[in-house]
Amino acid sequence: MSMTATPPRGIRGVVPVLAFSGIVVAVMQTLLVPVIKDLPTLLSTAPSNATWVMTSTLLAGAVSTPIMGRLGDLFGKRRMLLSSLAVMVVGSLICGFTDDLVVMIVGRALQGFAMGAIPLGIGLMRDMLPREKLGSSMALMSSSVGVGGGLALPLAALTAQHTDWHALFFGAAGLGVLSMVLTFLFVPESPLRAPGSFDVLGAIGLSAGLVLFLLPITKGSDWGWSSGTTLGLFGAAAVVLLLWGLMELRVKAPLVDLRTTARREVLLTNLASIMVGVAFYAISLVLPQLLQLPEATGYGLGQSMVVAGLCVAPLGLTMMFMAPVYARLSAKYGPKVTLILGMLIIAIGYGAGLGLMSAAWQTVVISVAVGAGIGLAYSSLPALIIGAVDPSETGAANGLNTLMRSIGTSVSSAVIGMVLANTANHVGGVDVPTLHGFRVSFLIATGAVAVGLLFALFLPSARRSTKPQLRASSEEDANLERATEVLAGFHGQVHGADGGPLARAKVTLIDRRGKQAGAALTDAEGRYSLAVPADGSYVLAATASGHAPHASAAAHPGDDRAVRVDLALAGAGSPTQDGSDVPA
Repeated sequence: MSMTATPPRGIRGVVPVLAFSGIVVAVMQTLLVPVIKDLPTLLSTAPSNATWVMTSTLLAGAVSTPIMGRLGDLFGKRRMLLSSLAVMVVGSLICGFTDDLVVMIVGRALQGFAMGAIPLGIGLMRDMLPREKLGSSMALMSSSVGVGGGLALPLAALTAQHTDWHALFFGAAGLGVLSMVLTFLFVPESPLRAPGSFDVLGAIGLSAGLVLFLLPITKGSDWGWSSGTTLGLFGAAAVVLLLWGLMELRVKAPLVDLRTTARREVLLTNLASIMVGVAFYAISLVLPQLLQLPEATGYGLGQSMVVAGLCVAPLGLTMMFMAPVYARLSAKYGPKVTLILGMLIIAIGYGAGLGLMSAAWQTVVISVAVGAGIGLAYSSLPALIIGAVDPSETGAANGLNTLMRSIGTSVSSAVIGMVLANTANHVGGVDVPTLHGFRVSFLIATGAVAVGLLFALFLPSARRSTKPQLRASSEEDANLERATEVLAGFHGQVHGADGGPLARAKVTLIDRRGKQAGAALTDAEGRYSLAVPADGSYVLAATASGHAPHASAAAHPGDDRAVRVDLALAGAGSPTQDGSDVPA
């Protein structure tokens, strides 16, 4: 059992700081979108080579998310979050001081590495926040991918239009440093650790397989979809990922627990995530081009780079504002229903968008509608994943889920890029996207959402216990009981020496082999809930500052009932000066 002896002393500021970190790393994905058409000139290279500046960030982000999630589970999520941000800052500074293509690609890859911060932030929230705050907080963190991408467009456009384009990277470095400082000051380390060691061969195999798979997706339009290079890489990816999967099934502590991933709720959630990723990126590819095309085309809206960015910005803002809405809906109906509702709203937004392309204000309406749907959908994903995996696997599981979204955006970029290129008009040696191409792109996004909706409909609904439950004394008690019904584990209250509830007490679940099977921190009313991996005998050990530790034996039948175990701690003198706990 690996558990820090000192749990965090407070969580004030944790949610906004982690959400800010998520927004900062997401900015890296769209940082260069306003200048993407000028990159060949800026880097003195061919257009096909310049696309590697964007591709490298995407590949690095896809590789880093599951790996950093697993490292966070093993060695500390806050530590890995700070490491991710530090790598991003280094990459930003490298890009800021160069005009060389190869050096720029290296720097952009380091920037993309920070995408692992998203699952790490979700895992930290799961480990530290009281249950009543967890839903909206994870929703905000999950949506930060879209929020950062949406808000970056107008700010990056304004910067690129009025200053040297290298200022984009120095600004990104500054945001990274600020995020690191805030994380260091306000985010405590999680006390929860996963058993086992890091699967180095698994990380290498997954990285190789992902690169071999994503490279032809992102470069297929340039190389030709039927070319030997494209087909060869797809074939190599299939072989490598198959061998990697067979190896992971035999490793004692795998990088990705494929048996858990194959569970119906995890598998369908990840498949739905790919479809939501496709839908999210489509609007980012279509609307900026539609807005900036000259009016002489007959359908272009003739707006500046900055105005185009401002019209698309509501996409990210709406996603951010949907976090509290999601929390209310999910508490009442569950994350499956909010995922389905989000996808329906996305489909309505894209469907309406087919006829709303003749004015700038209409693009704002599309952005708001699609942003609302994606906000609900993205917010639902971590809750569905966390509800289906062990607490010690949340980092790796959410890392894999974030990877699925990245695959969706990669597929969207490749497919819609191909559609726009094949439907473009050739004017004066320049390819000009057509209105028909934009509409076909929206139809593709709508089709992806329809497939994702099908996956969501087959997700299992939250189980309700058929056993008698304790009567809830408040709305929070009711929420706790609903949670424990789904988690099928222990719940209860921790009391101090004076008989009152103890907030921020640490409750550790120990199985019959003496290994940690879960851990939780009590909320403001001293309540906790813990899932159990199987039926059998357990020990619940509780520690809190200024109190002697206490352990109590309990048994769980392994069905969907919630077994209540209250724990009472005796006093052990006054708390230590630094507020640390008495070791268990």
